[in-house]
Amino acid sequence: MKNIIVITGAGKGIGRAIALDFAKAAGKQNSFDPILILISRTASDLEAVAAECCANGVTVDIFPIDIADKSQTDRLVDATFNRHGNIDCLVNNAGVGRFKPLDELTEKDFDYTISTNLRGTFFITQKVFSAMAKRKSGHIFFVTSIAAKTTFKNSAIYSMSKFGQRGLVETLRLYAKECNVRITNVMPGAVYTPMWGDIPKSMKSVMMIPEDISASVVNAYFLPQRTSMEEIVFRPVCGDINE
Repeated sequence: MKNIIVITGAGKGIGRAIALDFAKAAGKQNSFDPILILISRTASDLEAVAAECCANGVTVDIFPIDIADKSQTDRLVDATFNRHGNIDCLVNNAGVGRFKPLDELTEKDFDYTISTNLRGTFFITQKVFSAMAKRKSGHIFFVTSIAAKTTFKNSAIYSMSKFGQRGLVETLRLYAKECNVRITNVMPGAVYTPMWGDIPKSMKSVMMIPEDISASVVNAYFLPQRTSMEEIVFRPVCGDINE
């Protein structure tokens, strides 16, 4: 049976690592046969990830769209259902952030962060969950952040958006428990991804890497349907990194 897996923010970082780990699992877990639906704003990033996934023999569809645009995500979800008939798993990984002292954050910083992390995440989840609820099966992951529970001085808008995502996770669980849909909140601490930009080597050396996160996400998906991994927390051994 085909497993239709939608991953947002799949071009780089944690999303890319999750896509590759799902592709590598093909044929190994109970004849797992995934079709990966990869979403990102940058077509060249998606093409590179898709090529690596296809090398493992899996089918990949790519959609270079901005999830903040509801009309684009609606068309993507509709196209996926029309072509494949189902969505088994949604990985809400796309996320952005602007990190500055409170009095330096601008309206553009606010709109940029909230439109992706909250608006985009909410509307694609709403549409996919509706179909999962009717079918009474499915799994939705949210890659939120430690910043969904822990605040940092230079992360006011980012933490606000991640606290909001956690609110959606907890609310969605109230519905999901009634229709056999699994909900997993993935909360990484400092993971070295392009979002961090240029950082000192000393800082990079103590941070996690995307592959540290992705394996546990894929393993959580393969748990028996009767079992839900509700929350996964990752931190560097040295603790939170506040930058």
